[in-house]
Amino acid sequence: MNQTVNATVASASSNAGNWGMGESYGNTTGAVQFVSFAIGNDQYGVDIMAVREIKAYSNITHLPKQPDYVRGVLNLRGAVIPIVDLRCRFDQGLTEASPLHVIVIVQVGNRQVGLLADRVLDIVSFEPSQVQPVPQIEDSSPAHFLSGVVTTEDSMMALIDLPALVSATPAEIEAPQLA
Repeated sequence: MNQTVNATVASASSNAGNWGMGESYGNTTGAVQFVSFAIGNDQYGVDIMAVREIKAYSNITHLPKQPDYVRGVLNLRGAVIPIVDLRCRFDQGLTEASPLHVIVIVQVGNRQVGLLADRVLDIVSFEPSQVQPVPQIEDSSPAHFLSGVVTTEDSMMALIDLPALVSATPAEIEAPQLA
């Protein structure tokens, strides 16, 4: 993984908007930054201000009776972090995870969640006015996890709405409480 991405994530400026945290795109002025990553050939992004860490995939502990997209939990310096397989969450099958995959640790409200992705791509800056709404074809589409679409130089990036991703079924993603 690119060390520049880690350093930039750690030192991100506070001018990034609060995407997926309750504010609309129109309320943010100036350029915003998103960490972009790939799932197959598709490019997704999360607000850089929500990203706490990017780490290489490592063994996770599987828990019984979890939905398929909750791959298990990871012990990250004493914190139990649930890991969401984005490929599975977006109805594209399970990720065949390997050491080449990454886990993007994000803060959503008062909890941390790991997002399993194929690889980190870059940090993308854009103006809020560039964000376009996600086309909706049907209500049951996984598009309700997305907050917008941005056209970059050579592709399009779908912006993940983190609260919608984890709150659609909060009991399924909560880390277990250990006695």
